[in-house]
Formats: sequence, structure tokens, C-alpha cells
Amino acid sequence: MKPIIATERMDICLAQKGDIHQIIVLEESKENRRFIWQGSYEDHLKEIECEDTYLLTLKKKSCEGLLGFALCSLDKRSDSFELRRIAVSEKGRGYGREAIRGIMDYSFNTLESNRFWLDVYPHNEVGIHLYRSLGMTLEGRLRQSCKGEEGYLDQFIFSILREEYRKEKIKKSLK
Repeated sequence: MKPIIATERMDICLAQKGDIHQIIVLEESKENRRFIWQGSYEDHLKEIECEDTYLLTLKKKSCEGLLGFALCSLDKRSDSFELRRIAVSEKGRGYGREAIRGIMDYSFNTLESNRFWLDVYPHNEVGIHLYRSLGMTLEGRLRQSCKGEEGYLDQFIFSILREEYRKEKIKKSLK
């Protein structure tokens, strides 16, 4: 499958039916399950078929196999792009950052979104640090907005607007 996004080390492609089992393994892994919602095979099949949903596979350019996945959705009416889930198997090597940068770029420059946003659980300190370092702004807290294995969980909403993204990108290119 031809990538829709190419970063320095990864090809990011639209997921195929054959990728679903690997995606579920990533979602349910001990390292990821506290931070992301788990979908069923049927959920992921619907996501692949939905026009405004992007179930993406993250693959290293240097080898075969799934490095991670991302689930995104586009609200065309509001030009708003949501990163609903992201997980990588190799933590601490910058793959998550690289993938999010690539997806942000695709969102703003290819899909012409005005807003890129996500929610994150407050206990995901690594994620929160990453989103802030990418120029995202904390918009607010949804109190006890979902129920997980640990009980009711709050969610933080982070976003970045197209104009902020472009300013951030220019600022980083000047360094």
C-alpha cells in the first residue's frame, strides 16, 4: 500500500482489513491499554470503511511489520481533525512525535483543516509533555467523561490551530 504520509523514518498508510489483528494487539498491550481506548475487530472494520475516519498504520521504512497505528477523524463541516488514538510499539525513540508531526502536516496542508485536536487522560504525563512540546494548547478538562478499568476518568483537551501550527513550524525552522 502506498503511504499517504511519509516521514523521515516511517511510511504512514491507510489500514487494510489484514492490519486489524496487529492493531488490536497494540491497543491491548500492557504498555498502551491504560492510555487508549480498545476497539473491537468490527469497530476497526467500520473505521476502515468510513469516509471521514482514518485508521492509519505506522511502518518503519527500514523493515516490514507494524510499528504502530493512529486513528483520526475529520469533521469536514468544521474543518476540524481529531487524533483519536495513537500507539507505537517502540517507546522512547521519537516515533510517536514523528508520526504526530506527519499527521499534523497532512491535516493542515493536505486536508486543509483549521484545527487539530485530541484528548488525553491526565495520568498520561509523557503524552501531555509531547503535545505541549508540539505547540498544542490545553483547552480544558472533561471531568469523569469516560469509564475505564480504573473507574471514571477525566480527559484533557489539547489543540493547535492552523495559524499556530504554521508559526510554530517557521519558528523551529529558524533555529
